[in-house]
Amino acid sequence: MKKKSWIRKNLFANAWSSLATIVFAVLVVAYLPGLLNWMVVQAVFGPNVDACQAARGTGACWGVIAEKWRLIVFGRYPHLEQWRPALATVLLLGLLFASCVRKFWTLWLVPAWIVVWVVFFWLMHGGLGLSVVPTDQWGGLPLTIMLSTIAIAGAFPLSIFVALGRRSKLPAIRTLCTVYIELVRGVPLVSILFMASFLFPLFMPVGKSPDVLIRVIVGLILFWAAYLAETVRGGLQAIPKGQLEAAASVGLGYWQTQRKVVLPQALAIVVPAVVNTFIAIFKDTSLVTIVSLYELTGALSIALNSDANWRPFKIEGYLFIAALYFTFCFAMSRYSLWVEKQVHHG
Repeated sequence: MKKKSWIRKNLFANAWSSLATIVFAVLVVAYLPGLLNWMVVQAVFGPNVDACQAARGTGACWGVIAEKWRLIVFGRYPHLEQWRPALATVLLLGLLFASCVRKFWTLWLVPAWIVVWVVFFWLMHGGLGLSVVPTDQWGGLPLTIMLSTIAIAGAFPLSIFVALGRRSKLPAIRTLCTVYIELVRGVPLVSILFMASFLFPLFMPVGKSPDVLIRVIVGLILFWAAYLAETVRGGLQAIPKGQLEAAASVGLGYWQTQRKVVLPQALAIVVPAVVNTFIAIFKDTSLVTIVSLYELTGALSIALNSDANWRPFKIEGYLFIAALYFTFCFAMSRYSLWVEKQVHHG
């Protein structure tokens, strides 16, 4: 009985819902068998290039993933040293997972992040007993996760200060924050990355320019902080003015009011929009390929373009990349729903 009630409520609630359900069912019946035939039945799963060539047009060649997964996942990182980015990524993902669990929200979390970042960069770069690997050889999944994590961790707190500055009563601070937001939001991320990678070194003394990876990270942080600042500002404007007056009446100063009254409520309101931006940050790390930092999508291009035998099977490679992106983005989306339930509980 409950099952019928769920079907009626979610699939046939009204005429439009019923029509959408029927159209979707027709599309599934029409295309799913052929898709399954291409992906599974006629597919080649082993790294056999001759079998893949023979199956072209009728079945997928998943053997390209089995053959090129190291180049795709780790990019140009030296083959014999790939255990280092693998271990570094596992440590970073483990701490990210722990940071999302309420029972781990204790004082040890901050020093744990410091230790993990130190170990991460030691493993990736080398030194102290490990061979040095320059940043232009970093790539694949470790680079994608590192860039997105640092960009989020740097842009979010900066965006809070910028959003508060844009609502400041001091004209100089308000104007500065407004100009920064409008200027950054008026240009694409690609232009920011180009300026950070190619134009910025022209204004520095020869040999004194920071590493390209550092410049790209700063560019990502500054770019996304502007977008997040507007999201946070929307939450700040949703707080009733009476709460500010009540905080002032009990003797709370500006920063006490923001920390104890305004920001907890404002950030709770904008959780969906903030996580949506986090997902965009994770996906837009793919743009760093244009400045010769080969994350997942760039590493896939290197893996296939350099080998004529496997080059025709880019679709399978991009589907593999899409599955990785979907896994991480879906995890962030589900965690966002959990956070929303927690902040709106009661």
